[in-house]
Amino acid sequence: MPQDNLNKYKRQSHAVFDCRYHVVFVTKYRFRIIDKNIEIALKWIIKDICDWKGIEILEGAVKEEHVHLYLQIPPKYSISDVMKWIKGKSAERLMQKFVQLEKQYWGRHLWARGYFVSTVGISDEIIRSYIQKQREDEKQEFVQKWK
Repeated sequence: MPQDNLNKYKRQSHAVFDCRYHVVFVTKYRFRIIDKNIEIALKWIIKDICDWKGIEILEGAVKEEHVHLYLQIPPKYSISDVMKWIKGKSAERLMQKFVQLEKQYWGRHLWARGYFVSTVGISDEIIRSYIQKQREDEKQEFVQKWK
C-alpha cells in the first residue's frame, strides 16, 4: 500500500482503523422544520456528541428535512449505537431549546425511525492485492531463512 494511504488510518492502543460511514437521517413525516436557527444548534449538538465519543466528522450537511454525515467512527462503536446517540441526544436537546418542535412533534420523536448508512473505504481489488502481496512476502521470507 502506498505510504500516503496509510496516513488516513487512525490508531488506538490495540487497533489501526479506517471505519468511515456515510449516514443520512430524516425528520419524522419529512416535515421541513430545520430552519437556520435549528440548523446551527443541530450542527453544534452533533459536533458535541461526536467529540464526546471520539468520532471524526469528515463532512456534513443539514437540509430542511434531513441530515447527511460522513463520519470516521472508532471500531469499538457500532453504527447503530452511534445513530442512537446522535438522533436521540439531538432530538432531546432540540426539543428543549425550540418549543415549537415540541408542539409539532408531541410524541417527542423528531427523527424518522430508520436511517441510511453506507460504508466507505478501499475497494475489493486493493484488499485482494494487499493479501496476495503479504503471501508473496511470507514466501520470500521463508526462502531467505533457509538459504
